[in-house]
Amino acid sequence: MADDLGDEWWEHQPAGAASSPEASDGEGRGDTEMMQQETAPVPALSKKTKQPKECFLIKPKETSEDATKTRKRRKKKITDVLAKSEPKPGTPEDLQKLMKDYFSSNRSVIELEELNLPDSCFLKANDLTHSLSSYLKEICPKWVKLRKNHSEKKSVLMLIICGSAVRALELIRSMTAFRGDSKVMKLFAKHIKVQEQVKLLEKRVVHLGVGTPGRIKELIKQGGLNLNPLKFLVFDWNWRDQKLRRMMDIPEIRKEVFELLEMGVFSLCKSESLKLGLF
Repeated sequence: MADDLGDEWWEHQPAGAASSPEASDGEGRGDTEMMQQETAPVPALSKKTKQPKECFLIKPKETSEDATKTRKRRKKKITDVLAKSEPKPGTPEDLQKLMKDYFSSNRSVIELEELNLPDSCFLKANDLTHSLSSYLKEICPKWVKLRKNHSEKKSVLMLIICGSAVRALELIRSMTAFRGDSKVMKLFAKHIKVQEQVKLLEKRVVHLGVGTPGRIKELIKQGGLNLNPLKFLVFDWNWRDQKLRRMMDIPEIRKEVFELLEMGVFSLCKSESLKLGLF
């Protein structure tokens, strides 16, 4: 009976099992451990494991106050770039330098020297403390007497040159204290045909003209405006538009100004019959 049980027990053991239960347990456990060491995959990082972040700088969230401050700072920088520096009053040297830069590409050295205007033709420049009326009173204290003696048509005693029609209207309104009973004419292209302006200059005696260089140049070409009786030519030099540009900072206007100066202004300045002012 014991032999039969022994035979059955051996028959039911798996192949390669140890001869005794104790040996079987020891060797089987060893083989299993070796197989696990050889075939077991590398354990994956658990979800809770995090990579070290000591070397990374996390940008703090920008608050609405910080964003507002940043926007304000950016606006100031843009303004600084456009303005380049604090406003400084224009000087005769500024105009002389711009003329040399403009004409240097198509003029010889001798011709450039001939363009130099004498210091005596320049009036005192605006130091940024004047209104237009107070500035004109300072540079032309005998205006009342001059306008009373002026009776020539198709001409003006004083020209004020600016960059736009809107600016011309502003200047006309701001010079009420100076002009008194003087006849003032708008010399710009907006809503006014050049032929209409020519007819008005032929019919009336005009003392003051305020306008843009392009239209004034056109009136001279068509014979509607004679510059010989002109005594004062004032540039709206220091005023800046919404983009912080002065009149002479705009290439198109700068070109028209210098073309206008060539139409008799240079010769009148050198003969000292015409004075230039920078407002």
